[in-house]
Amino acid sequence: MTQPAKLSIQDLSFTYADGTMALRQINLNIQPNELFVLFGPSRSGKSTLLRLFNRLSDLQPYAHHDGRIFLDGQDIFAKETDIYSLRRRVSMVFAIPTPLPGSIYDNLVYGLLVAGIRDKSILGERVERALQQAALWDEVKDRLYTSAFALSGGQKQRLCLARSLALEPEVILLDNPTSGLDPISTAVVERSLYELKQQYTIIMVPHSVQQAARVADRTAFMLDGEIIEVGAQRQIFFNPTDKRTEDYVMGRFG
Repeated sequence: MTQPAKLSIQDLSFTYADGTMALRQINLNIQPNELFVLFGPSRSGKSTLLRLFNRLSDLQPYAHHDGRIFLDGQDIFAKETDIYSLRRRVSMVFAIPTPLPGSIYDNLVYGLLVAGIRDKSILGERVERALQQAALWDEVKDRLYTSAFALSGGQKQRLCLARSLALEPEVILLDNPTSGLDPISTAVVERSLYELKQQYTIIMVPHSVQQAARVADRTAFMLDGEIIEVGAQRQIFFNPTDKRTEDYVMGRFG
């Protein structure tokens, strides 16, 4: 029996205020506990689609969408949707790590405090678990109360991932999370993704085609706001059915 989709996208289009159509008739199902990758050339609509999943697209003045997105069968654009609850369930980690002012611990508990959690034992448990999940605990456990700005670039990125994990989301959105990292830090982040997908659904815009091929369970190739092809990692990268997918994967354009 087919497992119900975690996210189901139906006939989704998105148009910016200037009339530019960024997405055209997107149809896609993303399953629970898979690492799903959106890849394609610049301006293909990948990040726009990612931002629609937790309605960060709402921050674009006068832009509008058509179509629907369902999270566990519930329309995220319905009037009764609590957008703050949605963004706790569907969390975003951006390309440029942005620690908050304060300590490592302050960064981790900020969202929890906003959510009304005050119990220090719960806060401590969430902090430790999130840092372990982001493969950062062993590096910072003895300096939780030092400035987050003292961390290296790779550590800051994993801190931002841990900050999202502390809220115990269901879906994690990753927008080029390793674009500014060195190869060693990139490898650490990628290794952590294999563990995280056991508990979370992960949707990622990768830094490169090579990264997409390394980490994806399934992937969608996007071009000019459309999904050209969807498939398992091996099929898309070794036996694509569309010539445009093959040309991009082989480096003939983009």
